[in-house]
Amino acid sequence: MTVNKLHLLWIFLLTACSAVTPEPNESKSITIASFNVSMEARNYTDPDNQSELAPGPQVLMEHLATGQHPQIKNIAEIIQRTKPDIVLLNEFDFIDNPKHGVQAFVKNYLAHSHNGSVPIHYPHVFYAQSNTGLPTPFDLDNNGEYEKFGADAQGFGMYSGHYGMVLLSKYPIVNEDIRTFQRFLWADMPNALVPIDPVSGKPFYNEWEWGNLRLSSKSHWDIPVRINDEVIRVLASHPTPPVFDGPEDRNGKRNHDEIRFWLDYITPGQDDYIYDDRGNYGGLTNGAKFVILGDQNASADRVNDTKSVIAQLLASNQVNDVFTPQSEAGRLNRPENPYAKYHTASWGARADYVIPSKHFEVLDGGVFWPSHDDALHRLVADRASSSDHRLVWLQLSM
Repeated sequence: MTVNKLHLLWIFLLTACSAVTPEPNESKSITIASFNVSMEARNYTDPDNQSELAPGPQVLMEHLATGQHPQIKNIAEIIQRTKPDIVLLNEFDFIDNPKHGVQAFVKNYLAHSHNGSVPIHYPHVFYAQSNTGLPTPFDLDNNGEYEKFGADAQGFGMYSGHYGMVLLSKYPIVNEDIRTFQRFLWADMPNALVPIDPVSGKPFYNEWEWGNLRLSSKSHWDIPVRINDEVIRVLASHPTPPVFDGPEDRNGKRNHDEIRFWLDYITPGQDDYIYDDRGNYGGLTNGAKFVILGDQNASADRVNDTKSVIAQLLASNQVNDVFTPQSEAGRLNRPENPYAKYHTASWGARADYVIPSKHFEVLDGGVFWPSHDDALHRLVADRASSSDHRLVWLQLSM
């Protein structure tokens, strides 16, 4: 049995075991969130004493088992206080056995009250392998060394599954209709932004590398969630940051095309080239309800981002972008920036998104960023409190 089949079996077992859990009552609205939780091994190690290769996902496993790590307890409390029905967690290290990974987080942290918060339960979860830290035989950063991991991995990562992601849901996931795009090749995207060495004028990647490099630095997921009598497609991803490269802009161009993937996927007539990991072609069925989630590592107001494709996505006639989540604390974090109220990262950017399709009405939303005079500010007071990102959420009408 292959690793992927084993993984799908785990997902089936998780869902089957939760079948006795009562589903949420029928509701006229649903709250959906995205949260980069920074739950990856290097977050828990001394930055001055990190080895070249981080110790791997067992670091997170150990903390999840105890239920006592203060940073993870704060992350759980943030989720409990915002009460999303569906939430995507970015930078949650891939742990193949759910008992030691996502299930441990749900059981040992989310199911317990923290400082008076109400425990929250997610009987349905999805997680899958990531391209981060997946070793290659290539020298993808052209530094003359074949290091397998780091910048030479399919997606930047110091070990397999570094910076993974998981989806938590109160509503059933339609497992048989899940689509993943981990193996989709960047070269198979029409008019891809090919990185070019500005000195030589030649492609930055050689032919062998370009023909085997995957588009997604982590993965792209299309996860159908059944809510009452309807199915919503949750489109989840975490594109590479458009930095940490050179004048060839390989990360900037990859970030652009990772976001463009969703734009093509939701746009009729632009999706014919897309194939999933099972070999099925095409994007969304026309008229399907969807929500795009994830740390997109792109802000429409950042002029240095490559051809700001995030602005194109937000302007698509397939999405509802009439409401932008915001916070007063974000505005005060960068008072000189007129867009700061929309920021979702402490370092000053709108990086994290909940983008609903045009079928939804937005009832409410926000960025969980308590101000200094708020008793909950302790949850975001500094990098060690929880994450350098903030949970962003929308309440949508059904």
